[in-house]
Amino acid sequence: MHSVIRIGSRESALAVRQAEIIRDLIQKYDPETEVRIITMKTTGDKILDKSLEKIGGKGLFVKELDRALLEGRIDLSVHSLKDMPMEINGELPILAFGKREDPRDVLIYRNGLKELPECPVIGTSSRRRALQMERLYPACTFRGIRGNVQTRLRKLEEERYDGTLLAAAGLKRLGMEHAAGRYLSIDEMIPAAGQGILAVQGRKGEIYDWISQVDDPASRAAALAERQFIRVLGGGCTSPSAAHAQINGNELKLTGLCWSEKSGQYSRGVLCADVSRAEQAGEELAKRLLREAE
Repeated sequence: MHSVIRIGSRESALAVRQAEIIRDLIQKYDPETEVRIITMKTTGDKILDKSLEKIGGKGLFVKELDRALLEGRIDLSVHSLKDMPMEINGELPILAFGKREDPRDVLIYRNGLKELPECPVIGTSSRRRALQMERLYPACTFRGIRGNVQTRLRKLEEERYDGTLLAAAGLKRLGMEHAAGRYLSIDEMIPAAGQGILAVQGRKGEIYDWISQVDDPASRAAALAERQFIRVLGGGCTSPSAAHAQINGNELKLTGLCWSEKSGQYSRGVLCADVSRAEQAGEELAKRLLREAE
């Protein structure tokens, strides 16, 4: 066991809180270990005036932390799994998947509103969210918005959007549930793959005695199914495709959304399987929906 473990994190309040969650679990396993959080600003945090699709995808949120891991400046990194690319550097495996927080998306209203007006303006840069919001609010229009939770809430007021969308997990981890206007059910809006799950990365070949304290089997099965679904579709973190797996005992229920660039249409579907077949379930559902979307 390391006498000191350095956890790399983005600088935002949410990223630091997520690193603290993993720190506390490691220290619960071994109270004698000192765990330090090392923060850094990533390229994705610096460039806020362009969509992720135009500047390289959500891999921009992890590459600085990946470099720090490879160079030995940190020992671990903690990410929101939904922000991680589908393809991971083989030298930096995901060691553990933290217990999932609320995976839903949340609609937040501008101050003074208790519901959206008839033709609302929604601040979001997520194609996944926009695609599904159009089904719920056909008259809505969208304007881009990026940044951490606090930045988006500030822009909501300053730029006079009627509402914006955030992950419930982030609000809850920050103790900001009071900001939520309406929680969207999984049926209303399928979350991004991995939403609500924390991913812990380390270096290949090293021994991490605390993994069993951090890794949650249900989160791992859900993550494998959801990420394989997106991977088979050929989508990345900025893809409008979506996937969410619910685990009940040994049963996995995977709900997916597949959007076709070719036809401009999307299809939704559900597949149930044993948790031991999580990745296969993701692949099977993706292939089925691909056929339906053509």
